[in-house]
Amino acid sequence: MTEATPSGSAFAIAVAQFAPGADPSANRAEIARLAELAASRGAGLVVFPEYSSYFTPEAGEEWLEASEPVGGPFTQALAVLADRLGVHLVVGMIERLEGERRVANTVVAVAPGAGVVARYRKLHLYDAFGERESDWVAPGDIAEPELFEAGGLRFGLQTCYDARFPEVTRRIVDAGADVVCMPAEWVRGPLKEAHWRLLTTARALENTMYVAAADHAPPFGAGNSMIVDPMGVELATIGEATDVAIAWVSRERIDAVRRINPALELRRFGVSPR
Repeated sequence: MTEATPSGSAFAIAVAQFAPGADPSANRAEIARLAELAASRGAGLVVFPEYSSYFTPEAGEEWLEASEPVGGPFTQALAVLADRLGVHLVVGMIERLEGERRVANTVVAVAPGAGVVARYRKLHLYDAFGERESDWVAPGDIAEPELFEAGGLRFGLQTCYDARFPEVTRRIVDAGADVVCMPAEWVRGPLKEAHWRLLTTARALENTMYVAAADHAPPFGAGNSMIVDPMGVELATIGEATDVAIAWVSRERIDAVRRINPALELRRFGVSPR
């Protein structure tokens, strides 16, 4: 793990890497432990992995039983934790959908004193590399990105497999985001760690923004949670361990990079839904 050095009016953010399991109480306890660790190191925002509330390697009926609405016990516990530590939390969860036999793969952002301030339902489901996420997970509706503010910056949300679709992040930066928080459960396999690092870096570089990507620790996740800056520099990384990594993000760095590389201004194409 490495940690970048603060400069100027920077804001410390963290990625937290662990391996969620089928015990919701244990998952909540680990989220609290890692959030406390990140806060003790100065972080004002912590990004946790996809499916942090509940995870098994194979989806099934138990996912429906473990799902909760936003505002249920899991997000209530996150709100209490955010209030106690004074930090923002971005966490993946299994959301219950009324009238559906599938769940939503949802990311919530929780702010101190405000509860849930933004949410995102995964748009692109992992029906690739031999997997069929859509059998048990419903895709989110295409909607305007929900942003929230922390440390003088605007944050957006996306999830895991969405990283393979550049237009997802482009819509978020067009909505005004400075940082994208990307919880993931990046499944291990041939070349998959290379894909993870390449795609996460590309999304930051092509949009001249920060990306904070939090993955599951092995054995099922690839690990390598990271924070990447607008020039594609990997500021902080966790290898295979359960841990947190911290970097300082700033408006000054974004502005400086966009003066050198005004790619967003020079582009000639927009993004529209299919």
